[in-house]
Amino acid sequence: MTVLKIRKGDEVQVIAGKDRGKRGSVQEVEPQKHRAVVAGVNISKRHQKPNPQQNIKGGIIEEPRPMDVSKLMLVCPKCGKATRVGHETDENGNKHRVCKACGEEIRTQGEGS
Repeated sequence: MTVLKIRKGDEVQVIAGKDRGKRGSVQEVEPQKHRAVVAGVNISKRHQKPNPQQNIKGGIIEEPRPMDVSKLMLVCPKCGKATRVGHETDENGNKHRVCKACGEEIRTQGEGS
């Protein structure tokens, strides 16, 4: 299993590609494929035919597509900068992510205390 330093709910900044410099929150992570879907980044347009039986409207649909995790950098919630991520273990043996710039622990919205 691949361990990624980016999780669902994290705010990230794009560091390479056509959307370089944009920020968004991670909506979905695919660790096996090494990819993540970020809101408002890597938008593609898809043409949709209307289907009245399934109540689907037609038109051009814009949706975010997955992008490689190597093009993303985590934004520290404390210092507000895009930063590298390290790991530390506390006295209880629990492993957590740490901002390399300010040294603060990085927590996702859904994590405990």
